[in-house]
Amino acid sequence: MNENSQAVVRPLESALATNRVIRNTYILLSLTLLFSALTAGVAMATNAPMLNVWLVLGGYFGLLFLTHILRNSAWGLVSVFALTGFMGYTLGPLLNAYIGHYANGAQLVTYALGGSGLIFISLSAYALSTRKDFSFMGGFLLAGILIAFIAGIANLFFSMPGLALAVSTMFMLLMCGMILYETSAIIHGGETNYILATVTLYVSLYNLFTSLLHLLGVFGGED
Repeated sequence: MNENSQAVVRPLESALATNRVIRNTYILLSLTLLFSALTAGVAMATNAPMLNVWLVLGGYFGLLFLTHILRNSAWGLVSVFALTGFMGYTLGPLLNAYIGHYANGAQLVTYALGGSGLIFISLSAYALSTRKDFSFMGGFLLAGILIAFIAGIANLFFSMPGLALAVSTMFMLLMCGMILYETSAIIHGGETNYILATVTLYVSLYNLFTSLLHLLGVFGGED
C-alpha cells in the first residue's frame, strides 16, 4: 500500500472507530438509564428508606473504582449496571420524599426529568453537530466539581439552605459542561472506551436531574 492510500485509510479507520464508540456509548447509556429507572421504581414501590449519605458515597465511589478497573473486560458491563442500578435505587426514596412533601411533587419530578432530558439531548446534539473541541474545559470542570463536592460535604454538617442552593446550582452548570466535554472527547478521540464514556454521561445526567429537582423544589414547590 502506497503512502497516499495509507493517508486515506487512517482517517477512515479513525472515523469508523469514533462512530463505533459513539454508537456503543449511547446504546449502553440508554440501557443503563432504563435499568436505573427500574431500580428506582422498585425502591419507590417498596417504600425503601433513604440510605445514609456515607453509604451512598461509599457505594458510588466503590462501584466507580471497580468499573474503571474492569473497563476493558466484559465484567466492566456488569459493574456499569451495578453502579447505575445502585444509583437508581438511591433515587427511589428521594422521589418518594418529594412526592410526599410537596403537593405538586409529582409535577416537580416530571419537570426535572423532562428538563434534564431536554438539556442532555440539546447539548449532545450541539457537540455532535458542531464537532467543537471542548477539551479546554477539563481543568475548569475538575476544579469546579471538587469545590462543589467539598461544599456539599460541608453542608452535611452545617445544613445551610443557601449553601445547598449554591451547590445545586454549581452542579447543574458543571454537569452541563461535563456533557459537552465528554461528548467532545468521544468525537475527537480523547475517550475511546465506551464503558467509561457511558459512566461519565450517566453521572452527569444523574447529578443534573437531582440538582434541577432540588432547585425546582426550592422555587416551585407547593407545601
